Amino acid sequence: MPGGPEEAYERVRPIFESVAAKVNGDPCVTWLGPGSAGHFVKMVHNGIEYAVMQLIAETYDLMKRGLGFNDDELHDIYCSWNNGELNGYLMEITSHIFSKADEKTGKRIVDEILDIAKQKGTGMWTSQSAMELQVPIPTIDLAVAMRDLSVFAKEREQAGAIYQRSQRRLTVDPDTFLSQLYSALFGAMIIIYAQGMALLAAASDKYKYDLDLGAVARIWRGGCIIRATLLEDIRAAFQVRRDLPNLLLDPSLSRKVMEHQEYLRQVVCRAAESGLPVPGLMVSLSYLDAYCSEWLPANLIQAQRDYFGAHTYERIDAKGTFHTEWEEE
Repeated sequence: MPGGPEEAYERVRPIFESVAAKVNGDPCVTWLGPGSAGHFVKMVHNGIEYAVMQLIAETYDLMKRGLGFNDDELHDIYCSWNNGELNGYLMEITSHIFSKADEKTGKRIVDEILDIAKQKGTGMWTSQSAMELQVPIPTIDLAVAMRDLSVFAKEREQAGAIYQRSQRRLTVDPDTFLSQLYSALFGAMIIIYAQGMALLAAASDKYKYDLDLGAVARIWRGGCIIRATLLEDIRAAFQVRRDLPNLLLDPSLSRKVMEHQEYLRQVVCRAAESGLPVPGLMVSLSYLDAYCSEWLPANLIQAQRDYFGAHTYERIDAKGTFHTEWEEE
């Protein structure tokens, strides 16, 4: 994901193209733009990576604690999922993880790993940049927050003892629920990529990167952690409309989201009823519902801001800014 002076890239382009991963013979590398364009794209790539990993972890929890599946069953399920629309590097390695034995104990090594997730900072930087650009990426934000929360292991243990709210098994038909979970994860994956690409679009405009988001999707198809079959659809969306502000507005991808959103809703409801935390799936659904809402209750927030701080507001029936004296003398 190189950026900087284009003439400098051209000098090393043959080397980069020779060593880059190939998809159908096409090298997964290109000049992205001037200055820090390449670094910014890589940062957002990692933010998307955080969110995808969080969602996969939530499906794992639903199947492990919710359905009582063992590691062999989880291995088979993730292998199967990797053969469909969810095909990608993270899905592929997830299936491998559940079959790996620990040399020390003979048990599956995943069950011997402490449930504390570390981070190097790129997810946090993605969230910070999105807030500066005022682009909502709540699933990525949530993924960063959940890694932070995982570190509070002792407090989580104490809270569990206080609230004594045990997670209940899901009272569902396993085969039906697995089908719903597959669809829910795929729908949420589209939403994650939509958030990340929307951030890249805003950054490109703000920082004059002139990013070709279709090219970004093209080079992400191979050789990177978030490579996925879905990126072919994303690439096609930007080929049709280069200035697409959000992937959820693309006709083809929006149809896919509509096909899967009800399953996402059902999975979130089942998880909430059972006390199993699926905040990534939940916030992805809420983002979709908010993004598709012609009206949001932000008018009340503006009224509150004007009430306590005279921050003014805009009206539906007139242009300009207005202030109300909310308390009579």
